[in-house]
Amino acid sequence: MNWEEDGGVSFWKPAENPRARRLRSWAFDAGCAVVAAAASLAHFSFSQTGHAVQLSLATGAIVAVVTAAALPLRRVWPGPVFVWTLLAAALVAQWPDQGALFPVALGISLYTVAATMRWVQAVAAAVLVAGLTLLVVAQDGTNNWPVAVSDAAGFAAAVLVVGLYAGTRRAFLAALRDRARRLERERDQSSALAAAEERARIAREMHDSVAHHLTVIVALSDGALRAVTRAPADAADAIRDVSATARQALTETRRLLGVLRADSSEESRQPLPGLADLDDLLGRVRAAGLPVRYERSGTAADLPPGIQLAVFRLVQEALTNTMKHAGPDASAAVRLQLAPAEVRVDVEDDGTGRGAGSSTGGGGLTGMRERISAFGGDLDFGPRDPSGWQVTARLGFDPAPVS
Repeated sequence: MNWEEDGGVSFWKPAENPRARRLRSWAFDAGCAVVAAAASLAHFSFSQTGHAVQLSLATGAIVAVVTAAALPLRRVWPGPVFVWTLLAAALVAQWPDQGALFPVALGISLYTVAATMRWVQAVAAAVLVAGLTLLVVAQDGTNNWPVAVSDAAGFAAAVLVVGLYAGTRRAFLAALRDRARRLERERDQSSALAAAEERARIAREMHDSVAHHLTVIVALSDGALRAVTRAPADAADAIRDVSATARQALTETRRLLGVLRADSSEESRQPLPGLADLDDLLGRVRAAGLPVRYERSGTAADLPPGIQLAVFRLVQEALTNTMKHAGPDASAAVRLQLAPAEVRVDVEDDGTGRGAGSSTGGGGLTGMRERISAFGGDLDFGPRDPSGWQVTARLGFDPAPVS
């Protein structure tokens, strides 16, 4: 749009790009032109009026076309279309029926000016319409000028008010949409900045944590290498410390990498699941139609978050396989045994299927084996006797953190 500094559309310049308009917009404006032309034709050629002249159908059609020809372009060039319609109305008032005015097209063009242009221009256009109406009435003759003035002013004022309201409402809605888009961009930018800051913080934390643990591992390994021949017991203690430190570093790395995943959805920003989330998982499985019995012994107070995540994923994958392969009327049981330095997980079902589908396990169980092996654990799975499938995992850990 070509907007003036005070927020209006320039009178002689296009308010819209004709090539960018939608077909339904063109169709609506063409429909307005048809309605105005039909009203003009009916008024001049078919109505029973007090005027001596009643136009032929051909002449009435010409007058109708002249009156409404510019209306399809009313929202592209509202100013020029108004001028055309005003001049056409003045011409028709002089010929062929002097003093006759049917202002349908004039009202539509005035409404468009009021809805799209500056209010000063809209008021000036309304004054011109009212003035033309009074001139036509004066030519036709009247015995009640106050009524004539009030009718002309009322017609112009009504169209003006409706057009100004429509333009104000349209501008208000456009401002709301623009504000919503701006707030959305600002929100996305804020989220991106917050994510960048969080990644930078986690990167620093990873550097400090992993570098510290690797330094300790290197030092312990050097000490164990030196003591392997002269003090085997000290070397064995150092190697155990290396193992514990490496596991702790692996736990921290897995946690930090989980936060740094590329997916920025809400789910990825949630805390990684642990044993506390098993009840919710089992509830969802039961709601899906698989009866599950859950038994738990021991406490998880000293259980590292990485092992809790591994246990959660193991139970999740095993129950998913049960729902896929165990067949109808199957049930499952989950047993979790928490010892001071070991976790054992058993997931079994009594279905008629074959669990993962083969003795080597599917892709889910293969990934589960890799996850359990990362913590130095063991994973076994296979058919039960007489029917069903069983998954068993054992994970050892050091309850005392290494400084």
